[in-house]
Amino acid sequence: MSGPITDFAGRVVVITGGAAGIGRALAEAFAAAGAVLVLSDIESGALAATVADLRGRTGAKVTGLVADVSDEASVEALAEQVFSLYGRTHVLVNNAGVGPPAAKVWESTPNDWRWTFGVNVHGVANGIRSFVPRMIASGEPGHVVNTSSGDGAVAPLPSASVYAASKAAVSVLTECLGAQLAEEGHPIAVSLFLPSGKGLLDTGLWTSDRNRPAELAREKPRTTPAMTVAGLVESAAKAGREIPVQPLDELARDVLRGIRAGEYCLMLGRDDAAKTLAVRAERLGAGLNPTESGHNLLDL
Repeated sequence: MSGPITDFAGRVVVITGGAAGIGRALAEAFAAAGAVLVLSDIESGALAATVADLRGRTGAKVTGLVADVSDEASVEALAEQVFSLYGRTHVLVNNAGVGPPAAKVWESTPNDWRWTFGVNVHGVANGIRSFVPRMIASGEPGHVVNTSSGDGAVAPLPSASVYAASKAAVSVLTECLGAQLAEEGHPIAVSLFLPSGKGLLDTGLWTSDRNRPAELAREKPRTTPAMTVAGLVESAAKAGREIPVQPLDELARDVLRGIRAGEYCLMLGRDDAAKTLAVRAERLGAGLNPTESGHNLLDL
């Protein structure tokens, strides 16, 4: 197996959920490193604006392709278009994700599960199934990055049970993918990306209901408006507190650093996560529920 990809100049990088948030931050970082970008998103208007902006400001070669990651035919068409254009994909970032309303498990709705798992889990699986066989066949060195979350991979936030469950599934799926590719000796590395840092992540995940299909609408209308980073920061300020917001460009730069270093887990504050996992393992070994009360949104 070849070593990690250390130079992104001229490499073909595909990012789902690339129109905004973390996906856009990753696109900016890869563009600065000279990559050839294919950004995919379900929001055509935002995607077109991002592609035009990146081309104009950075001079990077950027293509935007609309796709719905929850639809296997749509992702297959995306892969077909990418390989028709370039004949290869060096870095695949399965980044698109959504977040349903917080709810107790017994008060969540069937469509919460269908929508969230459709995008967060099946979306990643669809990306792998459509791109990885083509990446293997090309014989080029490659890297797959799957965006998960510390909320699921490290310690779940109980109120976000559906989201946490989906991200736990992505974490296990990614671990299995990496083990299988290594066992067969393919020159494709795998990384689990856990967006983290010292503060809230200001991404579209907070308002992902805007892209929720009508047929997967919540059977029980939510009783409170969706939280937003701006709203949380404003509420905290009124109470005399300051809530930090994690810069997304810092996360993106760390992803590129981790790919170059051949790291599996890409996460700011990995040492703290390891300590949390150790405590959880001890509790599990003692026959206790690893998830203790008192988890705070800012801990994840």
